[in-house]
Amino acid sequence: MLEIFIINALSDNYIYLLRNEHKNITSVIDPGEAEPVIKFLNNKRWNLDEVINTHHHHDHVGGNRELLHIYKSKLIAPSYENERISNIDILVSDNETVNITGIPTKVFHTPGHTLGHVCFYMPEEKSLFSGDTLFYLGCGRVFEGTMEQMWLSLLKLRSLPEDTSVYCGHEYTLSNMKFANYIDTNNAVLNKVSLEIKKKKEKGLPTVPFNLGVEKKINPFLRADDNNFIKTVGLSSNNATESFCEIRLKKDNF
Repeated sequence: MLEIFIINALSDNYIYLLRNEHKNITSVIDPGEAEPVIKFLNNKRWNLDEVINTHHHHDHVGGNRELLHIYKSKLIAPSYENERISNIDILVSDNETVNITGIPTKVFHTPGHTLGHVCFYMPEEKSLFSGDTLFYLGCGRVFEGTMEQMWLSLLKLRSLPEDTSVYCGHEYTLSNMKFANYIDTNNAVLNKVSLEIKKKKEKGLPTVPFNLGVEKKINPFLRADDNNFIKTVGLSSNNATESFCEIRLKKDNF
């Protein structure tokens, strides 16, 4: 059984530390900084076998160099970002399966936020590490790719099983929740989830992971092809990519 630990980093980043006790393998996903990871590992007296990156942004790779130097870990990262992430040992591409922490893991290329972004899905663990592609009630800003690429990337993730637990790269949930409620005013499921989110934040708890099945009902960015939703929120187009673009621009200016 895989253990997943959430490590807070920088201002609102999440680093995920994975531990396979049976195989004695420890991995870390998107270490934006090294210090909190080193502190955690020291407390547990664990080595670090693998470092995994979803994309090249500094707040996801900033701890790579120090961790690789100290622990002699292997670095697993997207083949598409080979020129932007240094010292990659294992390059991964779309639809490949790679062992992470000894667990078979499917790779999804999800361009949009960056052109080379990937997400990692562990079917046995029912866990998705979505980086900056899919957030709780949100999605990443489209910096390098196109709106169509981001929409198609989200469709890949939306197609995963309902019982998938999603671990995203940032704690953006309150901001995303406010926008979701602004654009989708009569969603009973969203109202219920919003109360749960507020309670977690009041207690200082992370809002992740979140359930993908529920997310499909409440995340406006996953519903750009839902004609009832489009009509209800007053979007101007029945074209899914255009609707997604309109929602993303609304959020950018919210």
